Amino acid sequence: MSVEPVPGRSLVTKRAVRELVRTAVLSVYGVSGFAGGGRVGRLLDRVGFGNPGLRVTLVPALSVDLDLLVAYGLPVAEVARQVESAVRYTLRHAIGREPERVAIKIGRLRHEQGLAPLRNASATPGEPGPGDLAASGTDVA
Repeated sequence: MSVEPVPGRSLVTKRAVRELVRTAVLSVYGVSGFAGGGRVGRLLDRVGFGNPGLRVTLVPALSVDLDLLVAYGLPVAEVARQVESAVRYTLRHAIGREPERVAIKIGRLRHEQGLAPLRNASATPGEPGPGDLAASGTDVA
């Protein structure tokens, strides 16, 4: 039995790469789903036959194109940065390759049930406002 690793090759299908990317994207806080495909694409996604809003190209280089739904009220740029980081990390660790390009398009913002609406800073007198922490003299941010 050999202790040394034996070099070799492995074959990863395009479908497997799509599933890795899909799982990585949907694990990011703020992503509500994929926006591409219209009604037909969303129907195919629900029955398991398609991935609208997710395109993976393996040749000539690994690239990923995403069309996402993001929850309303979250910083879109930060969600996109987290998605790119999650996709690159997942592919690097799962298949040993990093994508040359990860293109992210935000198709729509979706209002999710249960998210609190944005508050007006002067809504109720006596409640702490945004400037109260800075005025308190504490180092907590």
